[in-house]
Amino acid sequence: MEASALALLIAAGEGPQVAFARSKARRDEIAESLVAFANGHGGSLILGLAGRTRAKVEGVADLAAARDLLIDAALVCTPPLVLPLPHEVTLNGVVLLVLHVPAGLSQVYALHGKYLRREGASNQPLAPDALRRLLLERGEVSWERSVPAGVSLAELDQAKIAAYAQRVGPAAAEEPMALLYARGCLTRAAAPTGAALPTNAGMLLFARQIEARYPQAEVTLVRYRGRDMADIFEREDVRATLPEAVRRAERWLAEHMRKGSRMDGLERQDWTQFPPGAVREALVNAVAHRDYSVRGEGIRVALFSDRLEVYSPGRLPGHVTLQNIVEERYSRNESLVQVLADYGMIERLGYGIDRMLRQMEAAGLPPPEFRETAAGFLVTLTGQPVDDLTPAGLDTREWVRMGLNERQIAAMVQLAREHRITNRDLQERYPDVSAESVRRDLADLVERGLLLKVGDKRATYYILK
Repeated sequence: MEASALALLIAAGEGPQVAFARSKARRDEIAESLVAFANGHGGSLILGLAGRTRAKVEGVADLAAARDLLIDAALVCTPPLVLPLPHEVTLNGVVLLVLHVPAGLSQVYALHGKYLRREGASNQPLAPDALRRLLLERGEVSWERSVPAGVSLAELDQAKIAAYAQRVGPAAAEEPMALLYARGCLTRAAAPTGAALPTNAGMLLFARQIEARYPQAEVTLVRYRGRDMADIFEREDVRATLPEAVRRAERWLAEHMRKGSRMDGLERQDWTQFPPGAVREALVNAVAHRDYSVRGEGIRVALFSDRLEVYSPGRLPGHVTLQNIVEERYSRNESLVQVLADYGMIERLGYGIDRMLRQMEAAGLPPPEFRETAAGFLVTLTGQPVDDLTPAGLDTREWVRMGLNERQIAAMVQLAREHRITNRDLQERYPDVSAESVRRDLADLVERGLLLKVGDKRATYYILK
């Protein structure tokens, strides 16, 4: 939050989504506001202010102690609140801490058995009928916070945890296990042991291996050459912790989607089949928001010549519908979302749907299509038309119908212009694609009877048959 925006919040005084607290406030006093925000529409608590309407800016003298106070207040709630770490803002030379509670949390929160909701500038107890409605709306069961049977701390990869904590910041790197407790990735066993135990979220994010316990966490990537499913395809199954699964799937899609360059007058323009940002949003949101309690199927990503389909098990959560999906927020997996946000893979406060819409529009493509199936959620992105990427007067529709991929079509276009092409020519046009993939593209065109291979080894080139 910028200092100017914070100054406006302070000038407006406390309200439905803003609360002030002194740096020496009691932990439970802060926790009450956090619970009230969490059971409502979210909000921000600003630490270092005295007063409510015309707040006096006192500031925070001991930043480390103030951060600990805010984190302790979040963890004393029932269930513990998983929140972004407090961030500091300097206002007129005075340091304040801001802790944000996002809207759309999936559980109902209490402090010492007391359920609160923010009304105006105060925290009020929830009436029985209002509490009943909230419980029905959100539910009380959180799969990601439960502990899998027979799990032990030894199943977590300490190197992954250390790398994650280092990314969050120096303070987190000094106490990585405390960070995992705050994120809902660890909990304590019942007395008398009180041992630290990984939750389902902790295992999905940091386990040494997850395939045995979570076969449903698999991400299946398939690329078809044409616009329909066919017997010929490329496939990769990714079985890894969620951050690594996202990275590997993103690399695979970047390699297999159509991309290249074209001349617009004297200027060269690079293009991709889909905006990379929109692809990432669709992929990461599928991983972050799917229902992992659904076993028997994983996330499926299908790349066609004209579109990308991303399917995730589990229908839309909470009160989110196809009609309000852009405006509403509801997080089924708060811990997973927060950790992936710490990695920079996802925006903490929303699904990124609106950002996906903007990126597709900027690329001149139709908006994403969202559809609920009987047991899941499907996102479809329409890609750049192949015909728009080729010179005027050259009809490529038959090649598309044959199922040629973008690189193969580019090779055919170059042959139509220059009458010959080499493996190196195609590699230079697609530097992000492996040499083996380029070799297979040209070999496939030879097998189809479209090209002739001339020469051998380094002297090899191809001509139209």
